[in-house]
Amino acid sequence: MENTKKFVLSILSETLAICRFDEKSSIPEWAKGLSFCSITRTKSELSIVCPQKNIPGGVLAEKGWRAFKLDGELGIASIGVIASLSNPLAEAGISIFNVSTFETNYVLVEEKNLAKAKEVLSKFCEIKA
Repeated sequence: MENTKKFVLSILSETLAICRFDEKSSIPEWAKGLSFCSITRTKSELSIVCPQKNIPGGVLAEKGWRAFKLDGELGIASIGVIASLSNPLAEAGISIFNVSTFETNYVLVEEKNLAKAKEVLSKFCEIKA
């Protein structure tokens, strides 16, 4: 008998946005102490993913994203997790923005595609609201 453990996903309640700043920008105060915030700096940019309600006017941001959080312990060395979630979404014409942490992954989809993404992912994942 095959062990077919389903992924368990929960949907974050907040609508998120993806912000872009110049590479030398400092991390803004409004991005500190949030319930969800991913900050990435490269030599060409500073990106911040956080609840869009916290972003002040005038900030370059792609708004209207929702996140599926991968629940459970997979470990940092897990193989194929993102591909197994992103490939079916890509086949359904849904683009994603992925955020990985040491403990888990978050797959972001545009809010307008949330219902369709739930339908696609529920075929092989347990989705908790």
